[in-house]
Amino acid sequence: MEQYDQLYRLYEEFDTKTLRAYQEFVDLFPPVNSRVALDQWQEASTELDDRKETIRASFPRVGETFAALASHATRDQTFTALDLYTKYDRGINVFVLDVDETLRSAGNTDNEIPRETLHLLTQFHEDGTPIVICTGQTLENVKGFLIQGLGSELVHSGDVSIVYETGTGVFTPGHGSETKQLLYENLSEDTQDVFRQVRSRVLSEAPEDVRQGCHLQGNEFNITLKPNFETGSKRAHEIIAEALVYQIDLVESSAARVLDTDAEDGWARAYFADQDPEIREVLEKRGEQPDVSAEDVPDAFASLFERIDVAYYEADAAEVGSLELNKVVGVEAAFDVLDIEDPFALVMGDSKSDLRVMRWVEENDTGIAAAPNHASGDVLDHVMNTDELVFDRGGVAEMLRTAYALNRLADLD
Repeated sequence: MEQYDQLYRLYEEFDTKTLRAYQEFVDLFPPVNSRVALDQWQEASTELDDRKETIRASFPRVGETFAALASHATRDQTFTALDLYTKYDRGINVFVLDVDETLRSAGNTDNEIPRETLHLLTQFHEDGTPIVICTGQTLENVKGFLIQGLGSELVHSGDVSIVYETGTGVFTPGHGSETKQLLYENLSEDTQDVFRQVRSRVLSEAPEDVRQGCHLQGNEFNITLKPNFETGSKRAHEIIAEALVYQIDLVESSAARVLDTDAEDGWARAYFADQDPEIREVLEKRGEQPDVSAEDVPDAFASLFERIDVAYYEADAAEVGSLELNKVVGVEAAFDVLDIEDPFALVMGDSKSDLRVMRWVEENDTGIAAAPNHASGDVLDHVMNTDELVFDRGGVAEMLRTAYALNRLADLD
C-alpha cells in the first residue's frame, strides 16, 4: 500500500507527461549534422536530467526507479505493472513476440516496426533480456527486417532467437552447432512423406484459378499458398477459400499415396472441418461439405491427419503444417538454446498459433499474454480472462512500457 501511495504521489505531483516527451525526444532524435538541432537536443537532455533529479530528491531510496518510471511509462502503464507484480511477484525475463499484426501492422505502421518499438527492444536487450521472435514467416524474411531495424550486432548477439515458419525451425545466431535447428527433421518418415507429396503437387495440380491467383511462400517446410491480390481484399478472400479446399483434398490424396491405398472423396474435408470451425464454415459457404462424417475416416488416415495442421487465414493464406511442430515447440527449443531455465515471458501475438504459446505459459506459470485489439476472438478471450493486457493496433510499445515498469518495480525488491 505504501508503494501504491508513493506512485500515486509521483503521477499526481509531477508533470510526468512533459517528462516523457523529453525522454522520447532524447531517445528517438534522429542523427543530424545540424548544429542548431544538436543544441536543441542538448537543451532537452539537460532539462530531462534536471526534472529527473527533482524526482530523485523527492523520493529517498526509490528516487532512481521512480524517475525511470515517470520518464518511460504512463500512470496507467505503471499501475498495471504494479498489479502484475503484486500478482506474480516477478518481472519479465524474456519476450516472445509475433511479427505480423503484432510488432508491425499493415493498417497502422505501414508494415514496418515503429522506431519507438525498436528503441525499447534495444533497451531491453541492453538490460540483458532475451528476445524470441516467433512467426509464421520464412527465416530469410525475418532476418532481413530484424537486421535492418535492430542492427546486425544485436541480432547476432546470442540473446536473440527466431522461431520461424510457426515452429518448424529455430535460428539463434552465436550458438555454434545449435544456431540453426530444423525441428521438422524429427518428424516420422510417413509424415514427412505426406509433406513431400503435397509440396511437389501443390501448384502443378492446382485448379486454374488457384494456380493463377496464388503463389507458394518460400518456406523450408510448411506449404503456404498466398494470394496474388491485396491481403484482405474480396478477391484474396475468394481465392484463399478455394485454395484451402484444394489443399485439404490434396492432403487426402497424398496420404492415400503414402499409405498405398485408395481414399474416398471427403475424408479429409470431414476430418478437418470437425477439428476447425473456420474450415467447416468455409466448406459450408462454398457448398462443398463432404458426404461423409469424421467418424467415417479410417484409422490409418486419421492417424496421419491428426499430425497435420490445415490452417485458414481469411483473405491471407491457406497453409499445411505439422501439429507436432508449432510455436510452443519452437519457443521451448529457443529457451533451451538461450539457457533460460526459469522463464517468465511476455507473449504478444494475434492468432491461434500465438494462442498456443499463451496457454502454454499460463499452464506452466511461465509468463503472461498480451494482444492487439484486432486479434482473433479466441486470443482476445484468453487475454481478457487472464490479465486484460490488450493494446491498440500497432501499439506494442504500450505493452513494452508496461513491461519496463514491471521490471523496474521488481528490481526494487
